[in-house]
Amino acid sequence: MSELFDRVDALIASRSPLPPPAERKRLRQAHGFTLDEVAEALQVRRATVSAWESGKTEPRPPERDAYARLLSKLAELYPADLNSAAPAEDTAVPETFANAPAPAAGTRPVSTGPVSEAAVMTTEQNTRPASTPESAPAAASRPARTARPSSTSRRPAARKAAPANTPAGTDPRFANGPLAVVDVDNDGQVLAYCVGGLVLDVPAKSIPALVDWTLREAKLGQPKLSGPGKDADPLIVLTEAALERYGLPVALTEEERLAGRLPEGHKVIKQLARADWKLTKRGFGPWARIYRPAQGSERNCVQLCIPSWNALDTRHWGDAGQLPPAELAQMLGTYASRVMTPRGSAAVTSLELMTAFHPPTRASEPDANGKRHSEHNPGSLGKDPVDPAPCEVPDGHPLLKDLPRFHRRTPAEKLFEEILDWARPLTDDECTKRYLVGIDVNMAFAAGANGLVVGLGEPTNVKNPVFDPKLPGSWLVDLSHVDLSRVKVGKEWVELDASLLPSPFTPTGERPTGPAWYETRTVAYAVELGYDVAPLEANVRYENGRYLDSWYNRLRDAYIDTMADLGVPADLPPQEFLKAMDGYKDRDPHLAIVVSAVKATVKGGLGKLRERPRGEGWKSGEPWRALSRPTWRPDIRAAVISRTRINMHRKIVKHAAYTGQYPVAILSDCVVYASEGPSPLDFLPYKDGKPLPGGWKLGVNPGLVKHEGTQTVLWAEEVRERFEAPELNLARYIKTGEVTNKDDGE
Repeated sequence: MSELFDRVDALIASRSPLPPPAERKRLRQAHGFTLDEVAEALQVRRATVSAWESGKTEPRPPERDAYARLLSKLAELYPADLNSAAPAEDTAVPETFANAPAPAAGTRPVSTGPVSEAAVMTTEQNTRPASTPESAPAAASRPARTARPSSTSRRPAARKAAPANTPAGTDPRFANGPLAVVDVDNDGQVLAYCVGGLVLDVPAKSIPALVDWTLREAKLGQPKLSGPGKDADPLIVLTEAALERYGLPVALTEEERLAGRLPEGHKVIKQLARADWKLTKRGFGPWARIYRPAQGSERNCVQLCIPSWNALDTRHWGDAGQLPPAELAQMLGTYASRVMTPRGSAAVTSLELMTAFHPPTRASEPDANGKRHSEHNPGSLGKDPVDPAPCEVPDGHPLLKDLPRFHRRTPAEKLFEEILDWARPLTDDECTKRYLVGIDVNMAFAAGANGLVVGLGEPTNVKNPVFDPKLPGSWLVDLSHVDLSRVKVGKEWVELDASLLPSPFTPTGERPTGPAWYETRTVAYAVELGYDVAPLEANVRYENGRYLDSWYNRLRDAYIDTMADLGVPADLPPQEFLKAMDGYKDRDPHLAIVVSAVKATVKGGLGKLRERPRGEGWKSGEPWRALSRPTWRPDIRAAVISRTRINMHRKIVKHAAYTGQYPVAILSDCVVYASEGPSPLDFLPYKDGKPLPGGWKLGVNPGLVKHEGTQTVLWAEEVRERFEAPELNLARYIKTGEVTNKDDGE
């Protein structure tokens, strides 16, 4: 009978009502749960929970039952505040206003009758929505695109509801979103444009007052990404008009640009000092952090972003710095919600994202007196930097200061895990084909980090070790005996034309000639190809873990979700995927900027793991600033690059063994093949719509490939003949076909 009751209870639970999507998100954030934590508990993907909260999809049994139970328990702990959404005085508010962010405490309600611009209220913190969006968003998570301001005024002329994607029921401390773009309209009013179309009046007359207003009244910021982490500080973006209003230059002088900051004697810096505000070591530059020492757990810190000082690098952010304030706020807000609030360049933000998921310390369990203490957070890199092995550091590092001057390290002295840059002449058979087709691996380095075990602590040097593919580190081993003309693919030995393949063991694709240092994944690939290895020495890390997993998951979901909003969802059939990718950036240029920034966040973060000296009077053998960071870890960078290169080579070998086709050129994550037709489908071996297992597969997910570009074989021969370079790397130019300088290709 009890079993029968259990089945009845399960049936009832399967029909339990679920709260609306916005309430689901509110309940999760109210308890401090991250998307990853909920996804792990329900044994689903993080993107699945995100889709439930955005209303894109609805949960199905059996996950639905557990999800409903979770939300029910959270609703008991955090009941919705039904009074907070009601206007304090004016009850004649249109229904559409219900989706707008709640005004900050102490603000007056906005009248809904016809109002001229001259009659707009200018109370200390009056909230206004920005101008009417051009079109409705295609999905709930897609940012609205606001109309450009007229030439007569930059103030919004009408009060409209915030877009439907405005975060609702979020942490009340951050009711107005993670950031604001501060601008001055033609009437001289200072306005803060927030995510979702909200506009706040800014009463501050100086930068110190602006910082104080941001922390006390603006309700800007973002909840932490992990349990022991910290909430994101509010971000204020200053337009050129705002810079002029607050006594800052619209552009830096050449000297200031090279220094990366304003001089210490600038009047604004003196104003901050008088108000007891401090600047970080990088000073008042394009990304300035202004703070006071934390009081207990309460942080007092504001991040400034100044686009006209090149804070938003055009290589990654396109023309974002030229966008109108409302559009810039929406675009940066999309990035913040999917990645995190920017903390500097894409590279700096990437490192901050790693640390946000794995803070160096956490609170201990209460001691005998009931007090908690700071302790090491397992799985993090700790709060103190560790020295890598000498073979893992770049030239000029203090560990190499005893080397003779101008000494050039050999492969037996230096770990050199880099991307492939390789090309070869076309064969006679390839010259008879019409096209060269390039394919590009999506988010290749992010895919290389997925599930990767990396070292967390310092290395241990071992002589004559037995190779262990589970131990991350560097190995001195001779791989010159690995012959690509006969390798194992799976469990079978296959014969290949080694002259048409790059070696996977060097960045140039040349076969190694003796012992050299390699990262664990490179040595493991030699074993996978069927060859024995006998390391002479190793620097291994017994303390290790999947440090980059959460970082990867966050960036993967940001990329996939944004591409879906651009009309390129996951799991499209190959032909439909190629069609969807054609011109996807033009569908929403703002979202295209977010995609570019997400990619830059991946690559920039990996580059920062081995950041080199940046001037500042550095001399070889002396430490530079980046070495003081626990996240200065060249061994982790080497591990990601090694795995990325090996993943590509594995697919190249699989493709060659199955089709007899070999790459003509490889550059980083781009591979070029000769083909009879101009499309990747003309040479990729799809059968009944399914790709070769373990080979190249078209798709938007990280690790899958897209069409990079197509040129004719005649173009390739003409270019190589013109530059007298039979091995010019055509992968560098396959996208546009433009070759401007011979040196660019070598």
